Amino acid sequence: MNVLRQILAASLLALACVSPGRAEQTDVKVSKGFGILYLPLMVVEDQKLFEKHAKRLGAGDLHVTWLTIDGGTAINDAMISGNLQYAGIGIPGFVTLWSKGKGTPREAIGVSGLSRSALLLNTRNPSVKSLKDFGPNDRIALPGIKTSLSALILEMGAAKEFGDANYAKLDALTVALGHPDAYAALISGKGEIDAHFGSPPYSNLELETAGIHTVFNSTSVLGDSSVDVVYSTRAFADANPKVTQALVDALDEANAYIRRNKRGAAEAYLRVSQTKTTLDEILRMLDDPDTAFSTTPRGSMLFANFMAKAGIITAKPASWKDLFVPYVQRRKGS
Repeated sequence: MNVLRQILAASLLALACVSPGRAEQTDVKVSKGFGILYLPLMVVEDQKLFEKHAKRLGAGDLHVTWLTIDGGTAINDAMISGNLQYAGIGIPGFVTLWSKGKGTPREAIGVSGLSRSALLLNTRNPSVKSLKDFGPNDRIALPGIKTSLSALILEMGAAKEFGDANYAKLDALTVALGHPDAYAALISGKGEIDAHFGSPPYSNLELETAGIHTVFNSTSVLGDSSVDVVYSTRAFADANPKVTQALVDALDEANAYIRRNKRGAAEAYLRVSQTKTTLDEILRMLDDPDTAFSTTPRGSMLFANFMAKAGIITAKPASWKDLFVPYVQRRKGS
């Protein structure tokens, strides 16, 4: 009997060794927003790098659907409903989602850093020279009221200008509008929108219109911090480690390509975004020293500390590593 048991045990062990592991999900949806901040994701899409690295890591033949979604609320709704597996998003929106979902099946997890660039608050109101000059009749367009990257950075700027207790002083002036529509509204010179807190290329293109000038630059409060990340749900990332690693590896390759071949990256941006921006304009933006792309997140705790102090989040990460997958934790982030 003991011999039979030993033979059976050995047979089961051998079977386990040759049986394939649980297959990871091979049909995934990835979203990006508008503008240069999402260039790495656009290069990944254009060159099919996600599919390439998934196959290399043994995750199978990946089918990727690319979406364009702007605004933390819309992105989160799609993620929770299962209609989205990975998304590029501003760090404030991501930290908010992480805090709200911590310890639940909805908990968000950072997959990688993405980009940094100067966001510019531009206006056509000649009387507005700084944040303190905005009045009750001004309207500032940004992707999402109190939830978007622009909205949170505006609050950080207001806290610096008016004091921490008044961080929300300008919130009443904000209007939710995607960057392309906000750009069109501002340069038209018509309607209530007389300011836009946007990212490249929209913020840069606005300055080519006579009478529009910059009031506030995000680098005055952020320095060289990242402003966008890629995230998923912890449940999906844990269940699909190879696919998740494949996306990070794809972004690493995309970033190397951007550094090595700015013209090629600019051409990829124009193909994917379908904007009317010229190649030379995109190249000028990529030459801006304030613009850089990396999968290593930087400055995450700058946002988290401000948001906790302002009462925007209740659960605060003890470290930036609490926010990201182990594969990224090994990098020199912050």
